[in-house]
Amino acid sequence: MRTGSEPSTARSPLRMRLWLSLWGMLWAAFGLAAFLAVDRAGWATACGVLLVVTVTDFCLVVRHMRQGARFQPGRDVPPYVPDPVGRSRHGRGSPPRRVSAGGPGRQP
Repeated sequence: MRTGSEPSTARSPLRMRLWLSLWGMLWAAFGLAAFLAVDRAGWATACGVLLVVTVTDFCLVVRHMRQGARFQPGRDVPPYVPDPVGRSRHGRGSPPRRVSAGGPGRQP
C-alpha cells in the first residue's frame, strides 16, 4: 500500500543483487572445495556458511523478481503509520521555536 511519501519511479537493484549473489555463490563454492581439498576445516566451514548465505539471498531475490514491480501486500497487512504531528524533521522532540525579529532576549 502506497503512503504517498515514496517516489513513484523508485527502482530496486534486484538484478544487480542477483548477479552479485551468483558471483558470491561461485567463489564460496570454489573456496569450499579448495579448502576441503587441503584439509582446512575452519576455512571450509566459513566458505560453507557464506555459500548458504549467498544461496538464501539468491532465492529471495528471485522470489522478489517473480512477484513483479507492482507487488503490494494483502489486505491483512496494515498501512504505514506516519509520525505524529509535532515532531521535527531532524529528530525527536518539539518543532524548533520561532525567534522574534528583535532577538531572543527582547520583548516586541
